[in-house]
Amino acid sequence: MSMLNQHPVYRKELSGGTLTVTPTGGSSSLDALFDIAERRNPKRAFLFVSKVLGRHIPIAPSVMRSAYRQLALQIPADLPQPVLFIGMAETAVGLGAGVFDEALRFFTDSVYLTSTRHPIDGDLLCEFKENHSHATDHLLYQPADPILRARVLNARSLVLIDDEATTGNTFINLLAALHADAGLSQVEQVVTVTLTDWSGNAINDQCPLPVTPVSLVQGDWHWEKKPDALVPIMPNVNVTTHGSVAITGKQSWGRLGMSISARDLGTKITVSAGEKVLVLGSGEFVWEPLLLAERLEQRGAVVKFSSTTRSPISIGYAIESAIVFTDNYGLGIPNFVYNVAHQQFDRILLCVETPAASVDPLLLDALKRVAPRVDVVVYE
Repeated sequence: MSMLNQHPVYRKELSGGTLTVTPTGGSSSLDALFDIAERRNPKRAFLFVSKVLGRHIPIAPSVMRSAYRQLALQIPADLPQPVLFIGMAETAVGLGAGVFDEALRFFTDSVYLTSTRHPIDGDLLCEFKENHSHATDHLLYQPADPILRARVLNARSLVLIDDEATTGNTFINLLAALHADAGLSQVEQVVTVTLTDWSGNAINDQCPLPVTPVSLVQGDWHWEKKPDALVPIMPNVNVTTHGSVAITGKQSWGRLGMSISARDLGTKITVSAGEKVLVLGSGEFVWEPLLLAERLEQRGAVVKFSSTTRSPISIGYAIESAIVFTDNYGLGIPNFVYNVAHQQFDRILLCVETPAASVDPLLLDALKRVAPRVDVVVYE
């Protein structure tokens, strides 16, 4: 029996309305890929909460790696090179890096860039908007390395990666900025990569170049708002500026370009077989923390991975618990850890790209109620 016959319709009743998802294709069941939560965002009331992303639901690194591999294998192997891979901040930074890591075997002349909400010292490539987001502004920088910079500016193929596409507008906005502002005039083909794709033909219809969509599941969604639904109040997390705390971590994982993963965070950390360990990335700093989590999992620990986020989500439905604290960049904005406070671990490794002293004590205190040992991991 096909996945479409097994799951003809996915429906979730939320306090603000009803979300209906009708799958049209894909290799995974809807229930295996996501659950639904309510955004604290007046622009869009619902959120697809991924079960394989490692952002809002702690999951095993091996599950995340499997998703990366499934997506990378769908990317056409004959794309003209250089190939520029771009991952979207903050949610898809790690997803993008993982897909790139798996695709390296096919594309030797390639580079990975991430968008960011943290301005850094470097040459700006372009800016674009994510209109429905809690933080709309994205910055994209040119690589510092001249070889990687040349790959970006001479890219003949684009692989754009986000956790989901609901309307396709973020991809369309990025493509417009890359053409008009970044001057990427040699691009011949575009690939969009998402875990879930609900955008239909929207991207193809608005892009003059050939577009190949890649995802684990495709479908259509419909939101029926309750007429008396309250409009949620969103905290001010739409901040794209320098904070008062300096970023001290290595910029080797995407903001300034990456050709190969460094795999050099927490190299001295050891674990015991069967030890229950939670590795937490922070904001956009998730790829090297995930590689650390993978190493610990391979050494016999029972590892889950998740991350702090600035995404405001209501407790309920897919979100069983939330920890609220202040960000570690000195921006003074609320950050969150979801679906951790109700669990128990032997050890938590919180990975940050700022000094250890920048971590809010409220977060550390909350994590210490979850695990007897909490370590802050930074680059030495």
